[in-house]
Amino acid sequence: MRKTMSNYNDRIEYAADNTKIIRFPKQKLSTFGQTNIKYYMVTEPIYGEFEATDAETIVRQGYVIAEKPRIITPYYMSRLEGFSSEAKNYFSKIGQLYGADSPGIYYSYSNQSKNLSILSECIESVVDKLNEEIEGKAENLSAIIVGQDDLWDVSLLKFIYELTQSSLYNNLNQFEAMGLLNIDSSGIPNDARLIIEELFEKLARGKITPGILKKELQHWGLFEIYQDRFFAALQSGK
Repeated sequence: MRKTMSNYNDRIEYAADNTKIIRFPKQKLSTFGQTNIKYYMVTEPIYGEFEATDAETIVRQGYVIAEKPRIITPYYMSRLEGFSSEAKNYFSKIGQLYGADSPGIYYSYSNQSKNLSILSECIESVVDKLNEEIEGKAENLSAIIVGQDDLWDVSLLKFIYELTQSSLYNNLNQFEAMGLLNIDSSGIPNDARLIIEELFEKLARGKITPGILKKELQHWGLFEIYQDRFFAALQSGK
């Protein structure tokens, strides 16, 4: 069992190390909105490792949806559901080192796979044609990634990581210029207050359920402060 796990971990490491991001999007991740990145994941079919075949290349197309980055704190992260106890301990340690209310940027992503094609061409030829197609269509938010067929999602995660790293400095500067990294006397970032106001507006228009707003308030430890307004919003919505 240990040997199998070790081999699997080695395979993941190999997939990450051998991922090549041929083309990055020309635009960074938006600071104040959602970003949709179209990707072309190019791989050699895994069956090519076991049998001699003519040149074939697999192209997976899809979209990485990057939600609007959020300013959060270690305290906020420690109260989110879905994290293991080890992860929550990590957030607590970060809070001890830098302060429970120290601001940071939280990125969230989703992947929408669209289609898969098998082409009777070598990878180099396919990549050249994709580059030409993207240039011709002026697709500024398109990426080409050469990955490993059986662990192509690992290659996609590496791309997401590097895209985030390349966008972080720009996002931080824009947040700081808008004063959104500032923390109020309650330990709440200005950005979080704005998001709460947006959620109240969405609730009033029936765009979200009350539970979404309630959870956000609870994650910041603010439900008691906002509860009168929250229940008033529920009454007005009836």
